[in-house]
Amino acid sequence: MTRIDRIAKKINRVYPHIVVSEKDGCVRLTGEMDRWDDVLSAGKMAVSGHFFGVLNDIKLAGFTQPPIKRPVLDDDRYDGAVCDVLVIGGGVIGCSIARELTRYNIKVILVEKQSDVATMQSARNDGAIHVGIDLPNKTKKLHYLARSNCMYEQLSAQLDFPFTRHGQYVLSTSWWHLPIMLALKVKAMRQKITNLQFMGRRKLAGVVPNLSKNVKFGILMDKGGCVCPYGMTIAYADNAVQNGAKILLNTIVTGMDVTDGVIIGVHTNRGIIKPRVVVNAAGVYADVIAEYAQDRFYTIHPRRGTNLILDRQSKSHIINDAGSISMYLSRKLRQRVHSKGGGILQTVDDNVLVGPDSVETPYREDHSTTIESINAVMSKHALTSPTMSNRDIINYFTGVRSATYEEDFVIEYGKKTTNIVHVAGIQSPGLSAAPAIAIDVSKMAVVILTKYRIVLANNKFNPVRKGVTNISKLSIQERDELIRINPNYGEIVCRCEGISKGEILDALHLPLCVPTLDGIKRRVRAGMGRCQGAFCQPLIMDIIKEDRGLPYDRISKKGEDRVILSVNKE
Repeated sequence: MTRIDRIAKKINRVYPHIVVSEKDGCVRLTGEMDRWDDVLSAGKMAVSGHFFGVLNDIKLAGFTQPPIKRPVLDDDRYDGAVCDVLVIGGGVIGCSIARELTRYNIKVILVEKQSDVATMQSARNDGAIHVGIDLPNKTKKLHYLARSNCMYEQLSAQLDFPFTRHGQYVLSTSWWHLPIMLALKVKAMRQKITNLQFMGRRKLAGVVPNLSKNVKFGILMDKGGCVCPYGMTIAYADNAVQNGAKILLNTIVTGMDVTDGVIIGVHTNRGIIKPRVVVNAAGVYADVIAEYAQDRFYTIHPRRGTNLILDRQSKSHIINDAGSISMYLSRKLRQRVHSKGGGILQTVDDNVLVGPDSVETPYREDHSTTIESINAVMSKHALTSPTMSNRDIINYFTGVRSATYEEDFVIEYGKKTTNIVHVAGIQSPGLSAAPAIAIDVSKMAVVILTKYRIVLANNKFNPVRKGVTNISKLSIQERDELIRINPNYGEIVCRCEGISKGEILDALHLPLCVPTLDGIKRRVRAGMGRCQGAFCQPLIMDIIKEDRGLPYDRISKKGEDRVILSVNKE
């Protein structure tokens, strides 16, 4: 019996109508099912280390995937553009790769279908820099996380984005978890995770405010940290632009021309771009891009997660809970669980962030938030922080993670198409692992490029990027001196967050300028406080109009045609 026959036999015991075959070194599933959970279950049963990946082409009865959300723009502005490397996707992975590629004397273009970088998966996560204690050994997730974790101090200094290494607690509400805690400690030693501190309830209560009486003990992992995920992505993008990369926003890939296993043209809504090498960092659409490239050997199945943002006055609830014991137990008990289960996190901006949950879904771009998810997140974490309340919530958001059935990163050269590098399945801890992923993928792209031309180092590469001055972090004396030089820093526009006109103007003059309300919001937090922009939005529009020369009816919230005001010209 062949390997594919054995997989087919296993799957057909449960799902006899599913056709299992081998295609291009992958396990392919076809057929139709009534339940999404069954589609997922069959895909997970098909995973085998003897094949490249799973091509799960089972149809969900009665379901049609909504069309990808396209930009409104449709022109030929970039038709015929030529580059050495084309990066597809403007999340943290794509932007960090673009920045690393500018270390070489090559022409780099990044395309992003949204009106800004870091608007999808990279914006919709908690920003935690993980330690990796919950990850299986010999996975790419653990390999890249371990390499990246120690890089953040230097990157934060170079790229001027906030980073805190506050540590992470793993808490237990049951004494029978104690052997598991000891096993985690042994596992951590093998993974070279150092400085783990075992803490009993009395010691925990001294450092964790409002700790639930249910908590018996825990461990502190001091290598845990936090960044602003979109702030970090924007910093990478700015530095890439500083060093010569072009970032084309509102530009979606719609197809590819492939000849003899080589991509010769990439179709977009703004013309055909001709790259020598393509880097596929397209998140939940990575397998679609792979299909365009005639090189699909994996399948993305979306996984939703909802996070809640609490008001700053609620920071007495902070425990930085990593939730890893539950994850470790689930793996030991062979349960099909692929989430750490979320936690409670102090963000770099001193808010409290709770979540996410984990919900499998067939929808790739459904960012809606349900009351069921909100209640589930709050109820779960009430076990360790019982004083939290729904009244503390000032905002919430849902992200869609791009998981593969193998539940590991795909960082590989193309299997059939020779000038593509796939960077797919980058779910948690993808943000944490991004720096090392970017280094390796840029080198992989350059290896392919050397077949076409000699590649030299960029001697003018500058790793330093200056971000927006955060006046709230300055001393009174420093702030007074800054205001004396430039009075705009003394004019407060966003009262909730204390953001000045000077900071908003700085955001408009960054290398990657995005003159929208959300673009400003992501760069300086104007509109992220309790009033959520109700007071400062008109003032920010005035600043954009004055600085960029845009009339009010062309100033948008998110970009393109999503304008705030319309003018009656009758």
